Amino acid sequence: MVRRISVSELEIVMDIWLKANLSAHSFIEADYWEHKYGVVKNAIQNAEVYAYDENGTIKGFIGMIDNYIAGLFVAPGFQHAGTGSALLSYVKERKPVLTLHVYAENRKAVRFYQKHGFKICAEQTDENTKHIEYEMKWAQ
Repeated sequence: MVRRISVSELEIVMDIWLKANLSAHSFIEADYWEHKYGVVKNAIQNAEVYAYDENGTIKGFIGMIDNYIAGLFVAPGFQHAGTGSALLSYVKERKPVLTLHVYAENRKAVRFYQKHGFKICAEQTDENTKHIEYEMKWAQ
């Protein structure tokens, strides 16, 4: 089931955020994510955040700012089981257009979004990490 998170679940979501980033972005130093933790924790409280909850266990979440996917993260151990697809389908049903940024080196994520109809529409260098990222867009 996909549902909005409660304030009391913020730590669970942040734990997934950190572990998933460390797992998916081995090309970026771990301390980058650890330093971003506090900033993201504050920012996430101002976003629409939806969790994939199965029997009381949050397996992943998606953070939205208007039509922008600020992040989609699935907890390690629950990946490749449809969690990310369910979260993406949930927001696609509610938004006519979606955009996001993804690191080019995160090939699994790029393929995942392409499989779900997203197209690469721009390429840029992330000023913080100096890694190439794609801007991707989906429209109904």
